[in-house]
Amino acid sequence: MSLRNELQDAAEALPNGKVRYAAKDGVALLTLTNPPANGYSYQMMRDIDEAVLRARFDDSVFVVVIAGEGEKFFCAGADISMLDSVTPSFKYAFCLHANETMLRLEHTPKLVIAALGGHCVGGGLEIAMSADLRYARKGSGKCGLPEVALGVLPGTGGTQRLARAVGASRAIELMADGSMFDYDRAEALGLINGQIEAGSDDEFLDVILEKARGYCPPEKAGMSVGLIKRAVQSGVDLPLESGLALEREMQQRLFTSADAKEGIAAFVEKRKASFKGS
Repeated sequence: MSLRNELQDAAEALPNGKVRYAAKDGVALLTLTNPPANGYSYQMMRDIDEAVLRARFDDSVFVVVIAGEGEKFFCAGADISMLDSVTPSFKYAFCLHANETMLRLEHTPKLVIAALGGHCVGGGLEIAMSADLRYARKGSGKCGLPEVALGVLPGTGGTQRLARAVGASRAIELMADGSMFDYDRAEALGLINGQIEAGSDDEFLDVILEKARGYCPPEKAGMSVGLIKRAVQSGVDLPLESGLALEREMQQRLFTSADAKEGIAAFVEKRKASFKGS
């Protein structure tokens, strides 16, 4: 049985029923589940928050994969009917909580991969941009931040993360135009790490999960991968001297790990290292 099948069979719905969660072989799979387009709501953000915390506190998890239910959508953004029915103060609190949830995802010292099978629009792209790596199923859909058409701006980190990903001027153009573009252009912009040819979403997810497992023990020192992520995500916007101080602290944690001892010994002994993630 494939890792995908095992994870899907073991998945449980989180309290609000908008995300399914399962973990095995070092990988946690979070599946956004809100038919027909996996639009996100406060309830979904609560479930994502719960899933991130589960993965964070699980020492057997080294990589988190976020995917969308079905073939057509990773996530089509915020549930507009929900936004139409709530007060401005609720909308503000909703955006604040979403910002906090995405930051929690970025700050968790575990690699996060977004598996973009289908359209990835608005808040869906904002969720994806909070991941460390993004791969799309080739030809499966479009992405973009079209919130300007609603008279608002991308309010779940889009203005900030898109600018950091593609540069300020290009980000302003894409958001002010409300541009929708395919994954070929997303890859050319550096917004995704690559595309995967796959005949189905299941086949695509199989490839992504194998990539994820490749960052786990025994192949990779999972703690090292997680702290590389943490050093970059937390240090990239700091002054260089402060970023270097953070890097040294992360390095010191690794120097005391069993995996560092194993990696150095394996190099000296000219053998393949077998890491344990500790």
